[in-house]
Amino acid sequence: MNVEIVMQELEALGNERMKKIYISNGAHEPLFGVATGAMKPLKKKIKINQPLAEELYATGNYDAMYFAGVIADPKAMTEADYDRWMDGAYFYMLSDFVVAVTLSESDIAQDVADKWISSGEDLRMSAGWSCYCWLLGNRPDVEFSENKISEMLDWVKNTIHDAPERTKISMNNFLYTVGLSYLPLHEKAVETAKELGIVEVKRDKKKSSFLNAYERIQKDVDKGRIGFKRKYVRC
Repeated sequence: MNVEIVMQELEALGNERMKKIYISNGAHEPLFGVATGAMKPLKKKIKINQPLAEELYATGNYDAMYFAGVIADPKAMTEADYDRWMDGAYFYMLSDFVVAVTLSESDIAQDVADKWISSGEDLRMSAGWSCYCWLLGNRPDVEFSENKISEMLDWVKNTIHDAPERTKISMNNFLYTVGLSYLPLHEKAVETAKELGIVEVKRDKKKSSFLNAYERIQKDVDKGRIGFKRKYVRC
């Protein structure tokens, strides 16, 4: 399958309702409005195809860029490749749910995510924190340095209220994910979330959102979900 055929298939799967939803979240033309679940049959046909993924990502079409992440070979991509993809990720659904997700299945995930977290750029920082959410929610606890994750919790506690808006959301998700999925620091995450309280996220032309990681973690404690790990990260 070549890029032209895949673009035709994606266009046929698009619908106006999904297109409006994506645009309301920050996507812009070109896009078709394909529901992520509708991509699964196409993924089964293509499987993993990095050259095709690169061509699709380069189109700038949101649906094609998303599908590129679905068929990419994360371990074949270099740090420069991930940086290039981040350069093209113009809003959070690309940075956090395409690039960060793909990165999380690579062997260089933590190294690249660390650099993004320290970059000072909102979407890169958001993608870095999001990558750790995908990692912690999927990989065994032994793959992480407890000291490092502990220091990251301190970083969240000390800086989240002054962070850029999208980064606030991803930092809050990181705090929640440590509390849910990383058992060695569950208690520290709970205490940190309790100390932080509510995090306000300001939005353009919309009302502020108010995040409460402590309440989210407590709901999972009540449901007996602590220690949860996803079997898969990508769809």
